[in-house]
Amino acid sequence: MTTNIVNRDVWLKERLALLDKEKKFTRARDDLSRSRRALPRVRVAADYVFDAPGGKQTLKDLFGDKQQLLIYHYMFANGWREGCKSCAFWIDGFEGLENHLAARDTSLVLVSSAPLAAFSDFKARMGWTLPWVSAAGSDFGRDYAVSFDPADLDAGKVDYNYRPTKLGSPEMPGLSVFQRDGDEVFHTYSTYSRGLDILNTTYNLLDLTPKGRDEDALPFTMDWLRRHDEYV
Repeated sequence: MTTNIVNRDVWLKERLALLDKEKKFTRARDDLSRSRRALPRVRVAADYVFDAPGGKQTLKDLFGDKQQLLIYHYMFANGWREGCKSCAFWIDGFEGLENHLAARDTSLVLVSSAPLAAFSDFKARMGWTLPWVSAAGSDFGRDYAVSFDPADLDAGKVDYNYRPTKLGSPEMPGLSVFQRDGDEVFHTYSTYSRGLDILNTTYNLLDLTPKGRDEDALPFTMDWLRRHDEYV
């Protein structure tokens, strides 16, 4: 954090120089978004079935009446008592967006590998209203590289974020995008790891402040983080 104290004129000169950098970044981000939208599609051949509060749903059902579907892969494995606190950090920023997304022909659904009953109470505790379904018994998490077999983890034979990686958790976060065309469903995009960073409202707000995320002196990133009902 800078400790420089200057007058308004000096500050404005520095701010305008930074504005030039921000504009370049914005244009680069727009170009990246165009490249992302131009990615080819992959037809989803598997018949994934999810457990939802209202009964069984297919991947196509998760779209509702929309043509686009965002799925956040929430880290909640079978046997866990609570959902991942980092994922909760992201989902807190997603609440209330459903109507805005729907206005642009898009649905947002959370998917976890744990049975539905395992996270129903946790969802109520967090006060979330977003649809949250279970992929238990299906290969969905494995196919989209967020759920891993213990034997593969022990052997270090795991691909996460499109690269071989050694992980210590059977679950990792991610976000996948699907498009519906009639009765067919296509996978268009998935992102993991720091690719999820831009989706975090709190982090992006903190990035505007003098202290920023203020994590450099911590034992590990997000060591400070708690689920929203756990802060003292």
